Amino acid sequence: MTEIIVRFAPSPTGYLHVGNLRTAIVNWLYVQKTSGKFYLRLDDTDVARIKPEYTAGIKRDLAWLGITVAHEEKQSARIKRYDAALDNLLAQGRVYPCYETSEELDIKRKIQLSRSLPPVYDRSALKLNEADRTAFETQGIKPHYRFRLETKTRTVFDDLVQGHVSMDPASLSDPVVKRADGSYLYMLPSVVDDIDMKISHVVRGQDHLTNSIIQVQMFEALGANLPQFAHLALLSTREQELSKRLGSAGVDHYKTLGVLPLSLMAYLGRLGTSDPIEVVSDIQPLIDSFEWRKFNKANALFDEAELVHINTKILHHLPYAAIKADVPETITEADWRVIGPNIHTLADMADWKAIITGPMVPVIEDAAYIATARQLVTSLPWQDDIWQCWTAALKTATGRKGKALFMPLRLALTGLPHGPDMSALVLLIGREQTLMRLS
Repeated sequence: MTEIIVRFAPSPTGYLHVGNLRTAIVNWLYVQKTSGKFYLRLDDTDVARIKPEYTAGIKRDLAWLGITVAHEEKQSARIKRYDAALDNLLAQGRVYPCYETSEELDIKRKIQLSRSLPPVYDRSALKLNEADRTAFETQGIKPHYRFRLETKTRTVFDDLVQGHVSMDPASLSDPVVKRADGSYLYMLPSVVDDIDMKISHVVRGQDHLTNSIIQVQMFEALGANLPQFAHLALLSTREQELSKRLGSAGVDHYKTLGVLPLSLMAYLGRLGTSDPIEVVSDIQPLIDSFEWRKFNKANALFDEAELVHINTKILHHLPYAAIKADVPETITEADWRVIGPNIHTLADMADWKAIITGPMVPVIEDAAYIATARQLVTSLPWQDDIWQCWTAALKTATGRKGKALFMPLRLALTGLPHGPDMSALVLLIGREQTLMRLS
């Protein structure tokens, strides 16, 4: 039986965004379901744009999600392997040198478009002989290299999400695989890596379908078996396109919102499937229910408000031990039991902790009533039932009841008209802060 190995292959030219995170999560859930391995491949050949902090950020974000990497590769360390593959394809005639400048190629495309023709490369470089190539080299013009697509028949493969995929390769340009400066583009290195790393499943976005048509031919030209492909439908918003803000939002954004890793897993792991997005206490239900047939072909609607909503439900469902690593150290288990049911995100916890410990500005709407309340609470023993004893004494002394009895105290002690049960909250606030706020 083939070992299940997937790869997550971000480019460290930026931090992970929501689309990347979803791809990583889906890959992770699949290998958890199949006892497979999750590999990290850093596509770091774009020297001008990569930064060490992006690489560190990618690893940090995966760790925050709870995704463990079984093996890591950097494309920058594998150039010799790509050179060997290129030489192999050159010998087969499947890769050929080209000498057009970018300006010349642009002119060709414009001419084709003006004639209502598809802007596909015309393969004029295949007509060059050895003398022609030598002449270019003598002029100091270095070649870039294209992979020659076989165009006699359609290229097909079966996709776990998209079903049967078929495309006429004649509708595509032979892709450039190596630039004139010697650097490689995405296509060929990705295939060589997948072969060498024995990747069994390539799970990525639907926007890579055309790439896969090309890469299927590369796998075959290099004498390798095809991996199983799974192209996920893309994310969109209610405005149909993923906005720039949401498209670039990554782990730091969701941490600032107070979203738990589990909530992101629960939301993005089920988004675009036939399964409901629901409250979970851990990722096991997401693993158990994972099936490729449940993924939809249509774009998945990403709604940050829905993510925050499910995060709220999960927060209310979790014990302190499950969230301890994600909350400030100052939040104790006693705090969590009291304020947990009243927060929407972890970011709310800091606000409630400030209300508990102070300083805060009390809201005094009835000074005479608050003065009576302070006098009464001063004479009462401070014990677990202090709130019940205090409000009972106030009711007897003032004749008030219901909202008129409780609301002025809540406002004076918290500054808010709503929140956790005051009988528990007042114990966290403590006697000293209570008396100070009633002054």
